[in-house]
Amino acid sequence: MSVISSIHYILALVCSPLLFGIINRTKALIAGRQGPPLLQPYYDLFKLMNKGVVYSRATSWIFRAMPSVGLAAVLLALALVPFGGGPALLTARGDWFLMIYLLGLARFFLVLAALDTGSSFEGMGASREVLFSALAEPALLVGLAVLSRTTGALSLSDIYAGISHNSWAGMGPAILLVSAAFLVVLLAENARIPVDDPATHLELTMIHEVMVLDVSGPDLALVHYTSGLKLWLFSTLLTGILLPLAEGHPLLNAGIAYGGLAATAVAVGLIESAMARLRLIRVPQLLAGAGALSILAFVLVMR
Repeated sequence: MSVISSIHYILALVCSPLLFGIINRTKALIAGRQGPPLLQPYYDLFKLMNKGVVYSRATSWIFRAMPSVGLAAVLLALALVPFGGGPALLTARGDWFLMIYLLGLARFFLVLAALDTGSSFEGMGASREVLFSALAEPALLVGLAVLSRTTGALSLSDIYAGISHNSWAGMGPAILLVSAAFLVVLLAENARIPVDDPATHLELTMIHEVMVLDVSGPDLALVHYTSGLKLWLFSTLLTGILLPLAEGHPLLNAGIAYGGLAATAVAVGLIESAMARLRLIRVPQLLAGAGALSILAFVLVMR
């Protein structure tokens, strides 16, 4: 555990909601609107933290524990992800498996909490979440396996440290395919268009938002904050591939990495401005396509 890794981790905790602000501002500028302030996500979190919380008598301890368990799982998963060309806060052989399982644990409790309410709408959203995650996780897992095979490393820190310009020169097509797959996974895991629309309030079309309809006050703030951390995590995984930083100066690497995260948020805003949400029957095809890209990249690196 290094001081630089600790600083990056603390900055992730502080700055992760800012990615939502960048996305919203980008969409507003494209639409010709003034849009909300860049720091609006922080204001929303502060407002929710000062509200009361309401629990249905039909729910159990699972519903009450979901926000805390989800946040703890994502915080630990984020500690395994390297940033800015340096090592992660925590590192071990095969830690990328642990990261995926931790994200799965957060999703598992979110789905259980939605089912715990007894609401048919939330149960419908939970069913969709499980289906889409079952298609998105293999794309992420195989993609990380491709990077592990390319670099010959088994931990996330060593994998991303091993990605360099030489890696792009030798295995550029495979890495490009993995990057495309990771972009689709990022959009799916963070409930963004074209997979889901975070701004909609129609229960029949929502996926993530419908599962937290009964969550209120500080619990809802934790859920939104956890979503920001997940967006930061997946953006870091994507930018770490597209911007090899292992050979540069630490301060320069950090600047490039934070700029890459901001550029990723802008890219998400542009995608949401240029595309409409896909029909639900088309989403599995999109995620299956991401999985096919990862598998094709795996075939290329195994040749």
